[in-house]
Amino acid sequence: MSMSNQGSALLETYAPYPFAIHRGAGSHVFDEHGQAWLDLYGGHCVALTGHCHPRLATAVAEQASTLGFYSMAARLPVRERAARALVDFAPEGLDQVFFCNSGAEANENALRVAAMVTGRSRFVAFEGGFHGRSQLALSVSDTPALHARAPGLQNDVSLLPFGDEDALAAEDLSGVAAVIVEPIQSMAGVREAPENWLARLRAQCDAAGTLLIFDEIQTGMGRLGRPFAADQYRVTPDLMSCAKGLASGLPMGALIMSNAVAAALGPGDLGSTFGGGPVACAALLATLGVIEEEDLPGRARLAEAAIRRGLSGSVVRRVRGRGLLLGLELTGAAAPLKDWLARQHILVGASADPSVLRLMPPLSLEPSAIRALTVAVHAFSHETNLETQPSVNADGIQETQPCSI
Repeated sequence: MSMSNQGSALLETYAPYPFAIHRGAGSHVFDEHGQAWLDLYGGHCVALTGHCHPRLATAVAEQASTLGFYSMAARLPVRERAARALVDFAPEGLDQVFFCNSGAEANENALRVAAMVTGRSRFVAFEGGFHGRSQLALSVSDTPALHARAPGLQNDVSLLPFGDEDALAAEDLSGVAAVIVEPIQSMAGVREAPENWLARLRAQCDAAGTLLIFDEIQTGMGRLGRPFAADQYRVTPDLMSCAKGLASGLPMGALIMSNAVAAALGPGDLGSTFGGGPVACAALLATLGVIEEEDLPGRARLAEAAIRRGLSGSVVRRVRGRGLLLGLELTGAAAPLKDWLARQHILVGASADPSVLRLMPPLSLEPSAIRALTVAVHAFSHETNLETQPSVNADGIQETQPCSI
């Protein structure tokens, strides 16, 4: 037994904030001194309904005091209700749910299912994509540094330029088990594909007998202003992975699939000890209840419009994305703005694009929080003398420019 008591026993994976978070409420978290921080990062796109929503807290406590856990070996009414509610919320044509514990698990199982159903072993993914750190999920992620740390564990994957119609048309999908895509690439800098590109991808997969997987881990659950990106773009995949805000902070992932895909699977093909645990399912049901009762997708759309208007004429030259998955693009490096916002007690996310900061706040984001953000960004613009000219959209409203890619 180690006798050392120096330092933390917790393996460091990310560079942590310079303060500890002790509690949360709505769009704010509070440090050890009781100082409030506006959380526009959302614990990495997870705090969908806000921190410590009363409905979530009540649902989790009641379920934990009734039945804290039982595995998939038993039928649980709360699990059945959660599956039905999620299918009803999902796009039409996605009818069966497999519960797991994370986005990486959901993607891992989606890829495994595609290989089992098609009898093929090759996959197609896209440059800039990130799908998780398990073996198959990492194989289809554009993460050369992580691949170099685990040589020999990669599968047969082709990476195509994201949103490139010519590259897609030139790719032979006849031997491909599945194409996996994030409808909006969050970690790459909130990159959105051109209009109709996903529809062309759907058609090409159909022609080749290839399954289409949407990774909706960050774009789902109302974040874009619609239930899922599949609704936003009017394209239904064969399989769709969900996680992040699925249970408003409790570890939960889900793989939703068509009846045709589900019919090709048998007992034992998929499994998870902790997937669909009763407490997580209660949290999912409460999350869906809050989404509906508080119209969180509608609030996300209104918040997006207010953020675009509020940032007009600032150092932010354009706003990428939709709803409350937004990328603030600067002309130069975004790190100074991130540091400035932190000094104002506002938390935002970085991205793989050094010129882009990400906003992934609770969908219940208050107008006062939006004002705090816009005031801080304009103050930074004035401080650095980097103001830009506002653009005018088709409706004659001055706002920062949306970005297609």
